[in-house]
Amino acid sequence: MSILVINAGSTSLKFGLFDADAHDALLSGSIDWPGGDRQRAKLTVRRRSEPETRSVVDVPDDRAATLCAIQALGADHGVNAVGHRVVHGGTEFQGATRIDERVTATISRLGELAPLHNPPALAAIKTAEAAMPGVPQVAVFDTAFFARLPARAYVFPLPHEWYEQWGIRRFGFHGISNTYCAARAAEQLKRPQSELRIVTCHLGGGCSATAVRNGLPVATTMGFTPLAGLMMGTRSGSVDPGILFHVQRRHGLTVDELDHALNYRSGLLGASGVSADMAKVEAAANQGDQRAQLAFDIFADNVRSIIGAMTVTMGGIDALVFTDRIGEGSRALRAAACDGLDCIGVRLDPQRNADCRPDVDVAATDSAARILVIHTREELMIAREVRRALGSSPTETH
Repeated sequence: MSILVINAGSTSLKFGLFDADAHDALLSGSIDWPGGDRQRAKLTVRRRSEPETRSVVDVPDDRAATLCAIQALGADHGVNAVGHRVVHGGTEFQGATRIDERVTATISRLGELAPLHNPPALAAIKTAEAAMPGVPQVAVFDTAFFARLPARAYVFPLPHEWYEQWGIRRFGFHGISNTYCAARAAEQLKRPQSELRIVTCHLGGGCSATAVRNGLPVATTMGFTPLAGLMMGTRSGSVDPGILFHVQRRHGLTVDELDHALNYRSGLLGASGVSADMAKVEAAANQGDQRAQLAFDIFADNVRSIIGAMTVTMGGIDALVFTDRIGEGSRALRAAACDGLDCIGVRLDPQRNADCRPDVDVAATDSAARILVIHTREELMIAREVRRALGSSPTETH
């Protein structure tokens, strides 16, 4: 018997089959379409003690991607629970929750606030329910980690009745990844989380940075929705709201057109005109594409400035963490983002950075803060949350 985990994201679907005690993955993999081409999505499957296998698959929608993952794992039988990453749980859910009609209705309602994530998660839930009827399904929410944000970090400087009456506040996202990375950073540094000030840069299709002090979040870049904060693959991140009024008044854009532009046509894709995939943007920049170079520079400046802001918020930094596709995979981005951070005690070692394979410290020997490149393991954390929701669970992080 085992726990199946499905992590439906904006540019990928990650999955894993874990032993019943959620100690480790029996099999794991991903279906990636970072440039948006689902007809040529990349399926990667990893089995313990075997070389990983790669193939190209056609997954036109989230239902097809979920079925592909289940078939790739051979997980249509022998599964005693299924865990799903759900990005937005609002204030309703502050821990792993067994899925029923009320839960799916809430996930669907919150899809308006997380259009790139909650609808794919809901499609994955419904597909898994149909494929494995009667098997318990559990939702693990990214927002749960940020339930402990202080009020000063989640109340916006807006008319206060918007918060009191409408629930408009900062929620924060990538909480599952932050939970894992904070614990893993403490392990690597051989220090308790209660002593550490960590800035985590989760950089993938979606991007956010979070300040974690003494194991608790104190600030994060994403807000009421996952659209806020850092520039992302197709999302703008935070922009001057006056721009939105202007294009509505002067250029006739509707609310739906604005929503689509900010979520699907902005970020790396909008700035570069090349792709939402950082690897393709870097390749174009290296070939002399000036817009691609500009997009890369804007992205790096975004990340660098927020590292500084998060560090000041905590009064210092002990560890800077880079994770997810861009954070783990782009040595150029890490170098650019760390350029000039000597002033806060963050100094990158160019050779370590060039040679790195997660999990590793790429900081210079004389750097006051360590720079950790960590392979985030959201699926493992989800499996353990599922185990906890249905019974007892181990506490190791890797």
